[in-house]
This record gives sequence, C-alpha cells and structure tokens, in this order.
Amino acid sequence: MKLKKAMLLFAAAAVAAGTVAGCSGSAKETTAASVAETNAEETKEETTAEETQEEKTAAEEEDEENYDTGDAALDNTRNQDEIGEKELLVVSFGTSYNDSRRLTIGAIEDAIEKAEPDFSVRRGFTSQIIIDHVKKRDDVTIDNVTEALDRAVNNGVKTLVVQPTHLMNGLEYTDLVNEIAENADSFEKVVVGEPLLTSDDDFKAVIQAITDATKEYDDGETAICFMGHGTEADSNQVYAKMQDMLTEEGFEHYYVGTVEATPSLEDVVAKVKEGSYKKVVLEPLMIVAGDHANNDMAGDDDDSWKSQFTASGNFDSIDTQIAGLGEIEAVQKLYVEHTKNAIESLGKVSKSASSSAVSALEDGTYTAKFNTDSGMFHVNEADNGCGTLTVKNGKMTIHIRLVSKKIINLFVGTAADATKDGAKLLQPTNDTVKYSDGTTEEVYGFDVPVEALDKEFDLAILGTKGTWYDHKVSVSDAQKN
Repeated sequence: MKLKKAMLLFAAAAVAAGTVAGCSGSAKETTAASVAETNAEETKEETTAEETQEEKTAAEEEDEENYDTGDAALDNTRNQDEIGEKELLVVSFGTSYNDSRRLTIGAIEDAIEKAEPDFSVRRGFTSQIIIDHVKKRDDVTIDNVTEALDRAVNNGVKTLVVQPTHLMNGLEYTDLVNEIAENADSFEKVVVGEPLLTSDDDFKAVIQAITDATKEYDDGETAICFMGHGTEADSNQVYAKMQDMLTEEGFEHYYVGTVEATPSLEDVVAKVKEGSYKKVVLEPLMIVAGDHANNDMAGDDDDSWKSQFTASGNFDSIDTQIAGLGEIEAVQKLYVEHTKNAIESLGKVSKSASSSAVSALEDGTYTAKFNTDSGMFHVNEADNGCGTLTVKNGKMTIHIRLVSKKIINLFVGTAADATKDGAKLLQPTNDTVKYSDGTTEEVYGFDVPVEALDKEFDLAILGTKGTWYDHKVSVSDAQKN
C-alpha cells in the first residue's frame, strides 16, 4: 500500500519569510512530501481549553439570541454513502450560520466537485460544538472527522484525498493531519492538501481576490479593514505578512487585524486614525461569516469593531460587509488548485532538482533530504524533511526521526520480503525532538542504509496495527556538516 500526503504543514517562519529550499534554517520548504510542522505551536492543553470554551460560549450566545441564520435544508451535508473507491473529503472548522455555511464551505465543496468529477466529495467538520449545535437546532447531521473517516472505510474507499478549508496551518490543521495519519492504514492512498495561505503565490492570489472584491470602496477616502481570528501560535504571523504584502502591492488603504491576537483591534484603529479617512469598511478575513463576523466585527456591543471605530469619532460612516472569503470565486479556485496538487502528488517521490546522478561522498556526516511517496511516512517536522547522513568507508546510512512511535520497524525491501524468515528488520531508537516553540517530544528514529544518492529504493514500514506497507524513498541534497 502506498500512502501519500501533499503539502502537509507549513511553518510559520516560512509563511513570514517565504519558502526556503534545503534542510538548514528555521524556515521550512513547502513540498509534496512536507513534514507536519509546528506540531506543538503553543501549549496545546491551554489552547485547546481556550478554544473549547470560546466555542461553548459562542454556541450558548447563539442559543440565547436565536439568530436567524438561514434555511439549513438548502445546505448539502454531503454524508451520503455508496460513493465508490475515490473520496475527496473537504474538512472545515464549520459554522452554525446556515446561509454562510452554504455560500462558503458549500461553494468550495461544489467547486472542488466540479473540478474533480472522478472523486466523490464529502464533508467533515472539526468543531464538535458546532456539529452538536446544528444537530440540536436544525436536526441536521454533519460528520466530524472521525465519523467521516469511518464512513469512508465502510464505503470501501481506497484513495482518500483530504482538502482542508483552513486559512493557515495552525493547531486545527495540525490536529487534522495527525488524525488522518493515525487512520492512514485504512486506505491504500492518502493525501492531505494545503490550507489557503501556504506559499507566497497563495498570499498574492488572496490579496488579488479581496482587493478585487472591495475595489468599489478603494476611493482614497475609505479605510478597508479585514478582521481575522488570530492565534497565539507562531502561525499568527500570516496576518502581519498579509498586511506587509498588501502595502507592498500598493494597497495602502487596506488594513489587517485579528480578534484574538495581533494586530489587535486597537492596533488597527490607531493605524487608520493616522490617515485622513472619512469612511471605514469592515470585512471578515475568514472563510465563513459566522459569529465573529456578525458579532465581534459587526455587532452592537461596545467592544465590537464597528462600535470601537464609531466611538473613536474620527469617521463619517462605518460600513460592515458580512461575507466570508469562501464566497469569493477566486478563493474557491485556489482551494481547487490545492486539491489538484494534492491529487497529482499521489504516488510521486520527490527528487533532487539539482542532480540525478549518484555522487560519491567522502567520509563524514551530512544533512540530506529524505524523500518518500507518503505524507503518512516522513521525517519529523522539526527536521525540515531531512536526516543525518553518515558516510564511513564508502557506506552510507541516514538517521531519520519520525513523527511519533506509531511506526515500529522498517525493512529495506518490499513488505512481502519483510515477512520472510530471517528478514533483517531495522529497529527503532528513542529520540527526542525539539520543536520551534521549545517543546519536546520522544519519537522513534531509524538508521536506514543508503546504496546511492538520488536513487529510489524500496522501504517497507510496520505500524502498530501489525501490517507491513510498501514505500518508495530516496535520499538527496547531501550537505556537509
């Protein structure tokens, strides 16, 4: 079985500074076999507790206010069975605002379905609070990720493509990647696509999309302010990068802030007040226009963005536009593009662009790329897709640190040969990795013999479920330490 995941996670440093090739440095390269990055961007227990409480509060407020969010019956929950062997699972955080869900998440799903007719498109939400709220209020069932994966297994799906609608590779994206990895053994091929803002080209495309959508307001007298969610994790840098790139592209009347982090509302108000604007337009920088857009941005409470801009007394009018990014066709097309890239990555092995020839290396240690045909089998995100290559007496061995302890043995050769008597299985080492936020984790490492650089070879893996799987790997781009 071949497992594949494209463009898995993207380090916040790479978001802030652009993608960087190679194994060194803190920035990560975004490739089809990227490793899962920022696995612990901040203390997960604290973040999860905060997010859970926020979700509960939002759901309780919705219950109390009894908002009219539209007809849930118009939305396609995409949880039908008997779908064939190829599934494209679109995973979103979710929203209980029915109209917004249909016009954003639903529109993205429709666009992907139209572009990939060979796949059955299905839906999964990561927020159980929202799932439960919609079920209680509207009697509409939406699968969480676990339920969606179980449904795929029961439907006999062999090739599973997962496309998230997350804005960035924050904790929600990381959790999704980890859950898919834990269930990868249930499918023959698995791939996870990129979130919206991954590469510099993604940022440019989104900037073009949002400025085109708001160009009627760009009259020199109006400040156009976008509100993102924000996070205390490193991935929050996407908002600063978005602001910087907007300015660089000449969109000086555009401003970006967040609800939960920096730039804060206070930061945005102060920046806008420095200009000579008469009007302000507020827009959500979120895929959906849910509770944050309707209340934190456009609500009447004293601490809302609208109320704070009004209270400043500097502007003649404050206009709010309640529309998620998912409604913009150009944004939908970008998710389609990410999905296409993920599908195309299935079965491929990343090769060195610089050389395909076998290079003789002198004895010593090197940092080298470890390329695989699987996003579920790759080196730890802390190592930027690389391992430590040791050359001694003409023989090469690369030490790789994996993402967990779920792979318990490796075998140089095929899965069939790994099960034969006398097969020499590679045994794990207990390694400790340190992530960019300072947290550490104990994982398994392996010493893998390498016959030659840039030459694909068979490497079978044994997971905790006791099944061997075939993979193709290669080692490239050796740099002397």
